[in-house]
Amino acid sequence: MDNQRLLLFIALSFVLLLMWQAWMKDYGEHPVPPASVVQGSAPTAPPLPSDLPTAGPAATPGAAPAPAPAGSNAPKGQLLHVHTDVLDVVISTTGGSLQRAALPEFAASEHGPRQPVVLLDDQAGKQFLAQSGLLGADDEAPTHHAQFTAERTDYRLAPGAQQLQVHLRWDSGHGVTVDKIYTFHRNSYVVHLQEIVHNAGPRPWKARPYEQLMREPPATTSSMLVHNYVGGGVMYSPEEKYQKIPYKEMSKKNLNRAVTGGWLGMDQHYFLVAWLPPSRTRERFYTKALEGGRYVIGTIGSELQVAAGQTTRVSARLYVGPKLQGRLTGVAPGLELTVDYGYLTILAKPIFAMLRWIHGVIGNWGWAIVILTVLIKLAFYKLSETSYRSMANMRRLAPRLKALKERYGDDRQRLNQAMMDIYKEEKINPLGGCLPIVVQIPVFIALYWVLLNSMELRQAPFVLWIHDLSAPDPYFVLPILNGITMLVQQRLNPSPLDPMQQKIMMIMPLMFSVFFAFFPAGLVLYWLVNNMLSITQQWVITRRVEKAAK
Repeated sequence: MDNQRLLLFIALSFVLLLMWQAWMKDYGEHPVPPASVVQGSAPTAPPLPSDLPTAGPAATPGAAPAPAPAGSNAPKGQLLHVHTDVLDVVISTTGGSLQRAALPEFAASEHGPRQPVVLLDDQAGKQFLAQSGLLGADDEAPTHHAQFTAERTDYRLAPGAQQLQVHLRWDSGHGVTVDKIYTFHRNSYVVHLQEIVHNAGPRPWKARPYEQLMREPPATTSSMLVHNYVGGGVMYSPEEKYQKIPYKEMSKKNLNRAVTGGWLGMDQHYFLVAWLPPSRTRERFYTKALEGGRYVIGTIGSELQVAAGQTTRVSARLYVGPKLQGRLTGVAPGLELTVDYGYLTILAKPIFAMLRWIHGVIGNWGWAIVILTVLIKLAFYKLSETSYRSMANMRRLAPRLKALKERYGDDRQRLNQAMMDIYKEEKINPLGGCLPIVVQIPVFIALYWVLLNSMELRQAPFVLWIHDLSAPDPYFVLPILNGITMLVQQRLNPSPLDPMQQKIMMIMPLMFSVFFAFFPAGLVLYWLVNNMLSITQQWVITRRVEKAAK
């Protein structure tokens, strides 16, 4: 029994350690990006904005960036409003950048007036922009600072229409024009970008296409016990697979990697914005730390050469939406890996698959958790039976063990020897009750990550006061009920011989109730149902053992 409680305590401590490590990794103190270095002589030409990619190899880490238009100080172009069934987007004619993207299907909070989740935003302090352009080495080219024109400012997906296109045009004034066309699709968070270069000039025109995301790290809403990942870059390549690039790492070192068939983005708890280059083109992925605490992650393609009188097209896709696994799968290889279940993904994925299957049948995630708990309990039935039989025998021997304690007092050596003799005589293994607990610890931790990181459970209601299974119980009812079930279970277990241990055991339900008050309600629901099933099974087995001993 003592070992069981100790293992439970170790399990919770391990969970806390994992969450603390994840929190520090994502939100620990970030180094301040390097400041600009004042040059001794005036530049002979206006410097390029520092948020542009470099045409060649990445800049030396820590090199001084040139001034760039930043946030609210940047020139404002005309704003184009785009409305589809799942996206509300604002595109600026300055660079054709997406500077706002809201998801009307998802509420930012279940409290107060309903406001949609806003992913992309141009407000100072929480800037998050999707930028694209063409970078010319010798020729003038439309970067994301160039001015485009558009025929109108309001675009709406018509009833029955399957797609909506937004056209912007840039004219060099010297024969080269670029049409930037965004295509939005019904019931889709994937936006297609196409740039069409027309060269009516007298000589070839060269530039390199790029797409990038620029972001100011948002304020975290995590607590020590409920971790919400809100930032940092992510990328995928066929060779290195899925990788996170925290802001801290961007500050120390610029990414410069050639990738074919990959993608990159900025991750956020439950949501994702990612650029998806064509799968067969070779791109260079890069990151930058800019002045003002801004970070850039982007991709730049090979040089385009448009001969005089010719036309060339380049394209890319942008995913801006929720991390619903059904939506992510099939969009790009590895995109579903942004739903990160941590070290126990191998367990978490089948657990989520089972949860989703049950939910598909009954239509409620809370009841799906209850049924999943029953199934897990059935899977571990035999192990639990062994454990409870061992504890029942220990409970039956409790009076004899107490008599030994009174006989030998503080002589621990003789007491232990006498106890071992009894265990041998009764053929009881005092550690026999530990194995089921040890086996269930990874399941418990994997379920924790499933409940915390699965978009499908965000704001998922259960019954009555439980409106969000991924958030703590607002009235602490489940943690209190869980503490009560732990007290009941203690009554079925053998009491420790040591008075100090007895006091600690009495405190454990209260301590666990406090812990669970900060855990997602879905996880506490799992533990509560598991405790109730355990009590029933243990009560039956204990009665059988006691009856057989009479």
